[in-house]
Amino acid sequence: MEILLFLSSGLFLGWSLGANDAANVFGTAVGTRMIKFRTAAIVCSIFVVLGATISGAGAAHTLGKLGAVNALAGSFTVALAAALTTFWMTRLKIPVSTSQAIVGAIIGWNVYSSSVTDMKSLTKIMLTWVACPLISAAIAVVLFILIRKIISINKPHLLQLDAGTRLGLLAVGAFGSYSLGANNIANVMGVFVPDNPFNDLSVFGLFTLTGVQQLFFLGAVAIGVGVFTYSERVMKTVGGGLVKVSPVPALVIVLAQSITLFLFASTSLEHFLASHGLPTFPLVPVSSSQAVVGAILGISFFKGANIRYNVLGEISLGWMATPLAAGVVAFFLLFFVDNVFDQQVSRTVEYRVDGVVLEELARQGVEVEGLVELGPDVFTNAVKFKSDLEKTGGLEAKESSLVLELARLGRWEVQPSVIANDVDTHWLTAGQVDALRSLTGQRFNHLWRFNAALADASDEWKLKPDTTVNKQTNKELKKKLAYLGRLFKVDAASDNPDKENR
Repeated sequence: MEILLFLSSGLFLGWSLGANDAANVFGTAVGTRMIKFRTAAIVCSIFVVLGATISGAGAAHTLGKLGAVNALAGSFTVALAAALTTFWMTRLKIPVSTSQAIVGAIIGWNVYSSSVTDMKSLTKIMLTWVACPLISAAIAVVLFILIRKIISINKPHLLQLDAGTRLGLLAVGAFGSYSLGANNIANVMGVFVPDNPFNDLSVFGLFTLTGVQQLFFLGAVAIGVGVFTYSERVMKTVGGGLVKVSPVPALVIVLAQSITLFLFASTSLEHFLASHGLPTFPLVPVSSSQAVVGAILGISFFKGANIRYNVLGEISLGWMATPLAAGVVAFFLLFFVDNVFDQQVSRTVEYRVDGVVLEELARQGVEVEGLVELGPDVFTNAVKFKSDLEKTGGLEAKESSLVLELARLGRWEVQPSVIANDVDTHWLTAGQVDALRSLTGQRFNHLWRFNAALADASDEWKLKPDTTVNKQTNKELKKKLAYLGRLFKVDAASDNPDKENR
């Protein structure tokens, strides 16, 4: 019951996303009356669940780097803040971005818990807020030209065109719903991943549902409920409030925003582009609202249609206000949950620049002379610690971020029971498992030292030179290392470095 209570805010956010964002994949289809709302809702719900469960892990990683909410009550509060903000915007009939809401709420948690916001991840996410509608608009124009050319060549009968358009809207709507689930489930349940309450579940020995997949499945079901119960009003704003569109442009709009969401969600596409030396799209949760509005504007500008700029202004204002509002709401809710209900919304993270950290920094070419005096002290305020590193230690922002990563204290213990019962030996290679077993009983106060010990035990745990060819291999290896870091972490932090074996 406690788990369900804490997850309820994520489910509420999923419902809000279904009421607002998920309907966008069928907004123009319903707005042009080519597809009934009930049909659109059924198809959308089914494919959102499939996309979230099968392909939802990619975009969640970037949110985790932005701010790793490390307590279940904190995850509950962050999701609740984003959900309340999204619901409020939905009541105003504005197609708001849940991506922006959850990002704003996470930053609110970072401020409250004195955690450092990863500016590189934030910049990447904010750039996609600009790129998403522009890419969607460009794709929409290209598709519209192609489809119009195909129609002019084949000259289908009006009834044939109508039937083909309806079928096409259903097909691209299903594709868009799958992409939406894969991309935006990170908004709904991503904050719960670091403190995920579910364990892997074997289904009749046929396949295994990971804890993350179970988490995403619940969130996707909540999205489906939101689609059915509260999405019609936003569909009408998107489908007809901004600009009037006919059925064929409606098909193009849905397909364009579906492709846009897929570009930012597909790990398979990223692997393919990287393996051929091509630039990749960042795997981040983007807004279906921004994508569909971008596609509508692209078609409208191309056709010279009359755009209702007052509606566009309201939508743009909602996009700008959403992250700020969510951040403020999150901060005050965290204070309330922490002090009134006495729930732990964040766990204290300790940092210490000890001898092994200084040695590793020197090995990586960082000037450590100004850091020696920090050695005995333990810091619990990451923001102040980073500021001291840059002011007192004379480090640049990139170097101070590296110190934060290396100086973070914790306790990792390689326990034989965990190796025997919990390690996924199907995912890890035989050599990687053997290397892990060789460390049985050893303890580490720093995660990077655990990773280094694995690399010393087997070359299969060593990262390759950072080239385009090795990019995907290193990315998969980092996922495995992060997995082991979660698996072997002991809750109680070790305060005595003498207990560390390596």
